[in-house]
Amino acid sequence: MLQAVKRMSALLLVLAAALPAHATDILKMSTTTSTENSGLLEYLLPVYEKKTDTKIQVISVGTGKALELAKNGDVDVTLVHARPSEDKFVAAGYGVNRRDVMYNDFIIAGPESDPAGIRGSHDVLAALKKIVDSHAKFISRGDNSGTDQMEKNYWKEIGTKPEGANYVSAGLGMGEVLNMAAEMKAYTLTDRATYAAYKAKTGLAIAVEGDPKMFNPYGVIAVNPEKHPGVNYKGAMQFVEWITSPEGQARIASFKINGQQMFFPSYKATK
Repeated sequence: MLQAVKRMSALLLVLAAALPAHATDILKMSTTTSTENSGLLEYLLPVYEKKTDTKIQVISVGTGKALELAKNGDVDVTLVHARPSEDKFVAAGYGVNRRDVMYNDFIIAGPESDPAGIRGSHDVLAALKKIVDSHAKFISRGDNSGTDQMEKNYWKEIGTKPEGANYVSAGLGMGEVLNMAAEMKAYTLTDRATYAAYKAKTGLAIAVEGDPKMFNPYGVIAVNPEKHPGVNYKGAMQFVEWITSPEGQARIASFKINGQQMFFPSYKATK
């Protein structure tokens, strides 16, 4: 009996050695809060994870912080929305193979009472000037996110911004800022998708939309393995290829909130 057990154990060891080693691949991704707060990642990632046997570990922060994590090699890939910062990141050698992924737009959301009288405007700069002149409250992300960077550019263009208690720099993600705006009866700049996800909870209304200046493109970038040899570059490029593939782009297009498409695929393969 003992010999039979030994032979069986030896056979099991041989069979185990013959089987291919298998472990779920881990991919670390930094991304902006809008992709998570809107529900897009929850819609997209399980499909990819099942297809590729990959577990994606998401760090959801503002774009500035997301790029900083990628710069330090703390993640393998980043999905963000601040094109000037993305271009600097790639030009400095920290990222490779940047691709357009999708776009949506920014809006200004505010209380139903509309204290600045900007409801229905399609001119973001004129609306922000009216917010300043009317001494209405404005909540800023204040976190160097893509949204925050865009907002700061608007204030710079009009040469002024709200002062004192009328301007709150929150240092928070988009969902939290929308909640603050609702509580304080204030305006804020937000991406449309996160606004839609939080609309029922906050009761905020769209005050300004439709200005070409509010275009909001997203890009995906793999971390450069020459800067950080330990990153999962193969996994990063597999994800980049998928999210810009017909399947990934179709999945982005099919994500809706209350029946409304939130993101529009934008990858165009170059010949």
